Amino acid sequence: MVRSQQPKDLTIGKFAAAADVGVETVRFYQRRGLLPTPKRVGGIRHYGESDVSRLRFIRHAQAAGFTLEEIRQLLALDSGEDRAAAREMASRRLAELDARMEALQHARVSLQKLVSECAIGKTGPCPILKSFGA
Repeated sequence: MVRSQQPKDLTIGKFAAAADVGVETVRFYQRRGLLPTPKRVGGIRHYGESDVSRLRFIRHAQAAGFTLEEIRQLLALDSGEDRAAAREMASRRLAELDARMEALQHARVSLQKLVSECAIGKTGPCPILKSFGA
């Protein structure tokens, strides 16, 4: 009789695939203490649905720009009682992202100007290389 795979029956490969990450990513998060390392059963580690949810949380938080340390702090918060703490962390992250976006926009404008200057001139030093100190 073939048994259907239950959420607690996920091997590390299937666990990683369920969250669209590689096995080494799972191991990295385990070494960093973000994911628990399940005990071996019959020599194989098995993961459950709560593990998949936690791994997806980590990936989504990373995509939002949180550092691994910030993700550790978010994971430690009680989802029902720590709204203010989570909001404060997210607000700080948002301000940092805004500052980075502003800096990137400034860099984009500067580079766009250099590209235009380079296209105009046909002789002499390249404005792009000159501005970078080459």
